Amino acid sequence: MKIIDLSIPIKNKAMEPQSSTIKYVGYKLGALLLGLEGLTYKGKPLKTFWNYLLFLLGVKKVSAGDFPDGLGLSWDNIKTMSHRGTHVDAPSHYGPTCEGKKAKTCSELPLEWFFSDGVLLDMGHKGKKEIITLNDIKDELKAIDYRIKPYDIVLIRTGMDKFWDHDNYLLDSPGLAPEGVEWIINQGVKVIGIDSYSLDLPASVMVNSYLRDRNKQHLWPTHMLGRKYEYCHIEKLANLDKLPARKGFTVCSFPVHIENASAGWCRTVAIFN
Repeated sequence: MKIIDLSIPIKNKAMEPQSSTIKYVGYKLGALLLGLEGLTYKGKPLKTFWNYLLFLLGVKKVSAGDFPDGLGLSWDNIKTMSHRGTHVDAPSHYGPTCEGKKAKTCSELPLEWFFSDGVLLDMGHKGKKEIITLNDIKDELKAIDYRIKPYDIVLIRTGMDKFWDHDNYLLDSPGLAPEGVEWIINQGVKVIGIDSYSLDLPASVMVNSYLRDRNKQHLWPTHMLGRKYEYCHIEKLANLDKLPARKGFTVCSFPVHIENASAGWCRTVAIFN
């Protein structure tokens, strides 16, 4: 078995809008905080504020020196969005309803959707800000002699992952034509993934197109399809060029279980037997 990681990390202060902030708690500070964490009042854990107050007053049960080598445990405090790093967009991201019903959040999605046969469509030949058309999709499927079946996970390679954490990652990516996405969905597909910021064209392209003619169809059209069809995006994939074949593999991409969330971080992998 060969497992290939198709994910990018959540990174401290990456170039994305509303970037993530990660604060790393080291072993020495971890020892102090673990000691405070053990303080209780009437048998209940104390909130962080009261822990610190009692510590300042000299009330403590465990000090850093009580741990082996004076070192406790480390951890990480992360302030970020559910749409940072490689992640799954749930239908509730696209709108409040889908197919006439309340749109599902990430925690409500069937896990079976995210462990299924994969197929890779290589669109690395498409230029900056260019549309990936329905004909492009059909031509690629013909070239690899593959017919999409229900619940396949369709992966789109643009090569934009090589520009991750650079400005042109947000500015230059190709985007999928809505009719191409709609055709894929109508084959019974529930999950489509891409190695760029979004299935849609860059935000700057869509906004400028809208401002020219005020046509609302320019604004995030593949996302808006999620109000009509129940399906998901995996955004910000990576390493699709490392797949040894474009078919005959399994994709696993379970989203993290966040209550009522419109997206969930995922560690997407391709599995070859």
